[in-house]
Amino acid sequence: MKKGFLFLLWLMISVVLASCSLTAIDGGKDTPVPTAENTSEPKGYAADPGNESEQDSNDPEIDWDRIRAGDEEYIKGIIEERAIEVLTAISNNDFGKLSGAVHPEKGVRFTPYGYVDAERDLVFSADEIKSMASDSRIYMWGNYDGIGDPIELSFRDYFSRFVYDADFLEAEQTGYNKILGQGNSINNSFEFYEDSIIVEYHFPGIDPKYEGMDWRSLRLVFEEAGDTWYLVGIIHDEWTI
Repeated sequence: MKKGFLFLLWLMISVVLASCSLTAIDGGKDTPVPTAENTSEPKGYAADPGNESEQDSNDPEIDWDRIRAGDEEYIKGIIEERAIEVLTAISNNDFGKLSGAVHPEKGVRFTPYGYVDAERDLVFSADEIKSMASDSRIYMWGNYDGIGDPIELSFRDYFSRFVYDADFLEAEQTGYNKILGQGNSINNSFEFYEDSIIVEYHFPGIDPKYEGMDWRSLRLVFEEAGDTWYLVGIIHDEWTI
């Protein structure tokens, strides 16, 4: 009787042990072996925290240190397209398109020679520029160099004499925050227009017989407001006595 009981107990223990071994073996088949692939972070996760800062650094921000240092290539990359757009409107006498580039608060200041005169230069708003095509009034723009007579012209006449008096779209030289034409008049444009970009279109001379004394420059002054560079100044310059 005892022998039968002990045999039955031994048989039950053997069955239980065998069942546990099979379970362990089967479970091991389903357990993945750790690899570089299945231990990596989920797709889209930036494992390197520096990636996020690199993305932030790509945001378009103006580096004023480079602008103030006169980095022409950097400045050109910022303003060249905008400046050509404005110059094209000027060359076509397209005052409607030009008005869209004028600073909405400061308007645009017209300077007939290199010196920016805060008291005498005329300033027009964007809306006023838009209607200038039909404006026949005579304005006092300053004084002619050398003779001192008042510059009394309509807007269109001033435009043809002291803005687009040469084909500046085909200018021989272009400067980005760099003065190319220098006469006897004081050039205070960078002092007057702080934190601006000035694009100068320059002809060293028009007629060879004058040996450079008929040089011409047109400077377009831009200031940033929001995400847009607006026109705030149009400076004409030439040889002066």
